[in-house]
Amino acid sequence: MPTVRDIINIGFSNHQEGNFESAETAYLEALELDCENAEICNLMGVLKLQQNDIDSAIDWIEKAINRKPCEYFYETLFQAYTRIKQFEKIIECKNIILKEYPKSFALIFQLAFAYKNLKQNALAIKFYDKALKINPSSYQAWFNIGHLYNIENQGKNAVSAYKICKKLKPNNQEIQYFLGTTQMRTKDYTNGLKLFENRISKETAIATQNKSYPNLASYDRLWKGENIKNKTILVYYEGGYGDTIMFARYLPLLKKKCKKLIFYPQKALVPLFAHSKLGIDEIVDGFIPEQNLNFDVHIPIMSLPYLLGIKNNAIFESPEGYLNADKELTDDYKNRFFDNKKFKIGIKWQGNTSSDKDRVITVESFLPLLELENTQFYSFQTYEGKSELSKITSKHNIIDIGSDLTNFDKTASALMNLDLVICNDTSLAHLAGSLGIPCFVLLPYESNWRWHDDITKCDWYNSIKLYRQETFGDWTNTIEEVLKSLKTILH
Repeated sequence: MPTVRDIINIGFSNHQEGNFESAETAYLEALELDCENAEICNLMGVLKLQQNDIDSAIDWIEKAINRKPCEYFYETLFQAYTRIKQFEKIIECKNIILKEYPKSFALIFQLAFAYKNLKQNALAIKFYDKALKINPSSYQAWFNIGHLYNIENQGKNAVSAYKICKKLKPNNQEIQYFLGTTQMRTKDYTNGLKLFENRISKETAIATQNKSYPNLASYDRLWKGENIKNKTILVYYEGGYGDTIMFARYLPLLKKKCKKLIFYPQKALVPLFAHSKLGIDEIVDGFIPEQNLNFDVHIPIMSLPYLLGIKNNAIFESPEGYLNADKELTDDYKNRFFDNKKFKIGIKWQGNTSSDKDRVITVESFLPLLELENTQFYSFQTYEGKSELSKITSKHNIIDIGSDLTNFDKTASALMNLDLVICNDTSLAHLAGSLGIPCFVLLPYESNWRWHDDITKCDWYNSIKLYRQETFGDWTNTIEEVLKSLKTILH
């Protein structure tokens, strides 16, 4: 007659081979013979976890723990809780873990991970630090704590963490990129820009041009900073609209180094760049057949400061208002929308939510501002998020200009009629800054590297003032600070 161990082994063998039904039958048979066997309960939990039956998995693993608690059972339980994002359940086990398994790297790491996902960053850092004292060579722990240091505006600590990651995985492109952006966050652009060349958007942009112009945009014709005094260079976009606007400040410097500058921005930006004085000789408006487009070297726009050899604070230098709006279009917008004596404020609450939802502001957050006397608000929200405007127009007169803004030239001309822009971290902020228009930018708690650790001043645009969330997802205090600033301006 087979023993309990024999039956468990049969079940485990089937389990490993993916015969889950036979494995479960064997486990249940063994459990009938030994109902207090914790190992079998845990194996059933693992089996249910693999079948994505999370509730059953948790039930079985908890039975295992109740019978005979051990480190491995808690690891499995935490995996199940993580699968359904019940991080609070992991935290509930904290005291047990600290008392019974204080040297378990896996369990301490999972506690840190739970706090991280609950956005309790101080506690997450504390537990990652505990985990690293147990296993100081954990790449994942160093990477995660580096990310948390960045969120908490502790850039120097983040740099140190990422440098350790780089030693652990010296050829990892991802860590090269994150170390680079963190160095730039701390304004160490001399070192950061070099590592920033590892960004994915660069490779995507190059590959796109190579596909469009295989005989011209090959990798061996990528500009690497060599002398191009007598050559034609193609500069093309990568990333979003805001990135293109922000890095366009370097085009005049590039023009001084080359014979001819061809620029290929996103289509919606073409009219704006067509009359901005940036040294552009030719603008590519959409696809041009390869035989009709000639250049010697090419480069994605976000590589310009590195290849131009710009060091540290010099990276911020640009002519005040380096982009220009169309004068006739500006006057037309004034006559149609802005011909009043009130203090005119444009607002926008969200950009592309596919990449970063933390930057979205609820439209209702603006309500305290709308109560200010002698002001006229304008919605610059376009496309996604535009329908949200109806939530605040029933009691407030907000002029919807976003419906008219089909490209950035129109947006720029409309902006020129404003006294102030208040918006989230989006391309509208970069456009306002590049035009020299006063702008309050509302940053989420986890802000982008380009706004740096110290946000009391915007280094990129003199006309921009930054306001950062005090807590995740809550814009209340941020709006209160904006309201104070507005009242000062208006009185």
